[in-house]
Amino acid sequence: MLDILLHLLPLIASCLLYAALGFHFWHTRWRETETHLVPLPMQPWERVAIFIALTLQGIGLYDGLFGAGGMRFSFSFALSLMLWLAVLIYWLESFRSRMDGLQPMVLPLAALCAVLPVIFPQVHSIAHIDAWGFKVHFLAAMLAYSLFTLSAMHAVFMGFVERKLHHRELNKYLASLPPLMTMEALLFRMIGLAFFLLTVALGSGIMFSEALFGKAVLLDHKTMFAFASWGIFAALLIGRRAYGWRGRIALRWTLAGFLLLLLAYIGSRFVSEVLLGRI
Repeated sequence: MLDILLHLLPLIASCLLYAALGFHFWHTRWRETETHLVPLPMQPWERVAIFIALTLQGIGLYDGLFGAGGMRFSFSFALSLMLWLAVLIYWLESFRSRMDGLQPMVLPLAALCAVLPVIFPQVHSIAHIDAWGFKVHFLAAMLAYSLFTLSAMHAVFMGFVERKLHHRELNKYLASLPPLMTMEALLFRMIGLAFFLLTVALGSGIMFSEALFGKAVLLDHKTMFAFASWGIFAALLIGRRAYGWRGRIALRWTLAGFLLLLLAYIGSRFVSEVLLGRI
């Protein structure tokens, strides 16, 4: 029992720290007060605290995924890893742009996903982990999922902010955010990189499927959702370059592509592991 608790402790600790930081950022950046609407830059100790939470969650994820030899995975680990990567990307981006006003949205989600492997401990073993083709496929897929997750949250928040600004509602949390054009540029940088990684993931899956699994790629619902998502993001990037798509159009296409991508893996694993009890 003590060994199990020690394995879970980093994930629980990171969850609590994410939650505390999320409350702190909401209190200092979003909570309405009588003070002037002056942006508060991210403080050095806040960066360190986020880094500590990332480190704790990273230790917990590594131990859960590779601690028993080989590799184990599940929908709960997938979500936890995606939000870990999302927080890491925001943390790195904060060194070049003002991201502190976005942390109250991201950190509570990271807290929830950090503890998911504790709530849903079911895992299944991953074969072919030593094959370099599989490593390329898995790493590209997880990085793409993470970036698209962050892009979807970013797009939703941009839509909310744009609506508030359209109605001339200036609040403390709006004052703490980066300019809308900066947020939009960041969104399409993330989508462009995520699209490239998704292309690598799909391409490597097709190329190495027969060598790794002994059969060609199956046109099951997972594959069809993934390719449909790829097509949506390709159309979005083309529309952005050719027609200047932005605002609500970009939001709708981003969310549609993300939901299909989420269904491609997370939905199928949740049904299999939680609802049907298959590992």
